[in-house]
Amino acid sequence: MKQQLVEICLRVRDLEATLDFYTDLFDFEVASRREFPENKFDLVYLNSPGSSVQIELTYNYDAEPYNVGDGFSHLGVTVGDLEKMHEICKASSYETGELRGLSGGTPTYFFVTDPDGYRIEVKRAK
Repeated sequence: MKQQLVEICLRVRDLEATLDFYTDLFDFEVASRREFPENKFDLVYLNSPGSSVQIELTYNYDAEPYNVGDGFSHLGVTVGDLEKMHEICKASSYETGELRGLSGGTPTYFFVTDPDGYRIEVKRAK
């Protein structure tokens, strides 16, 4: 049976700050937004151009702060110009790691952290 990954859900504390991160820093676009005030939550679906996988941002109105946990590691995105994106992220208010390469090799990635503590691995597109 064939399967296809279609979405990844992230629970967020500050929906607007998280939207700014994914739409301003990266080129994600809001695909849809649904508000459920009677159930005290909102859903926002983000598309990344060139990908069929969406990120579902779930904002629960009365939730306690979330723990990212030690089982989850990161999401990954690719960019055409790694060094330029690294400079953009470093100039932002978001925690940005240094450029790295596997086993000390040529730099091919870095990490940036979103407002909720989720790490995004930014990789050089192949």
